[in-house]
Amino acid sequence: MKDTIKNLKARIEQTIDKIQTEEATKNAYILPFIQMLGYDIFNPLEVVPEFTADIGIKKGEKVDFAIFKDGQPAILIECKDCRNQLSINYESQLFRYFHTTKAEFSILTNGLIYQFYTDLEETNKMDNKPFMEINVLEPEKINYSELQKFTKANFDASNVRKTADLLKCTSAIKRVLMQELSDPSEDFVRMVFKKMDCGGSMFNEKAKEKISPLVKSAIESFINEKVKANLDIALQNTVKAQEITERESATVKGDIQTTQEEIDAFNIIKAISTEIVEPGRISLRDAKTYCAIFFDDNNRKPICRLFFNTKDKLMIAFPAPSLDEKIQISNVQELYKFKDRIKGIISGYIVGENVLPKQTCPETKS
Repeated sequence: MKDTIKNLKARIEQTIDKIQTEEATKNAYILPFIQMLGYDIFNPLEVVPEFTADIGIKKGEKVDFAIFKDGQPAILIECKDCRNQLSINYESQLFRYFHTTKAEFSILTNGLIYQFYTDLEETNKMDNKPFMEINVLEPEKINYSELQKFTKANFDASNVRKTADLLKCTSAIKRVLMQELSDPSEDFVRMVFKKMDCGGSMFNEKAKEKISPLVKSAIESFINEKVKANLDIALQNTVKAQEITERESATVKGDIQTTQEEIDAFNIIKAISTEIVEPGRISLRDAKTYCAIFFDDNNRKPICRLFFNTKDKLMIAFPAPSLDEKIQISNVQELYKFKDRIKGIISGYIVGENVLPKQTCPETKS
């Protein structure tokens, strides 16, 4: 399904300028989508185009497609030109057909966006708002597990209805949150003001004018921090995976050799660390191009990287502004010149963990 959606997206991006009619939209975009759901678009007992049912005095009104199950319409599909915006307000025949047929679901689509409807608010009356919406041009946002329930192999009306209400509520909650996050309402600002515990201050027009932009700014800052934190975690996981892959690859090839100089450097850093921690908390991991020394064998707590496999001996001490900040040393013993920096790095990790009282760290004594 994901592959088909990806291909549909590519087709739309390549051809949308050439699709000028509703019929072309059906053939190019919508029929492949129905086929993706597992229905035989060439079997008129399964997919009925131009589905017609006489409704009272209304004669000959048609819905573009009806998907049949057990001889009865199960899903009604109304199609629009891909150049048009979707609006349920103009789909009176879809409402009427939903009411008079045994179909429990209907779809309104322009080939790009698919809106899924049912009768959650009033039995046998199609809701005005969809319980699910997917955009083929945004495949990463599609709820594939719910879309799978509409496939021929998995379709079970009662099962879909069980989650339709939850999906509709979730969509509504998202809309409310998006609105509040982009433009906080007075009620939201008032709630924040109340929870700030401002010492009995009243929420008046002056407080509203002061707090409203601050609330919006704080929301934006909070979201940015969360995004940055997620990106940092992803980056750390990527770096860790790359290091593991590099070590494993080099080990298989027999390319990793921990030299005596690297071992000597490791022992020097352990000796420096004994002033503030147990030496057993310092660990070494050798890679193909460098030797890394960590605190607590934690990939997120690097002390330094040693590049001793080149003509000039180089070291990166963390935290470093960038991996390009390499310090040149003439011999291993010169590591003692960086004693305070190495202790400061380790002390920072200790303080962050609260493993030792802050005053025991030499770099933080008053």
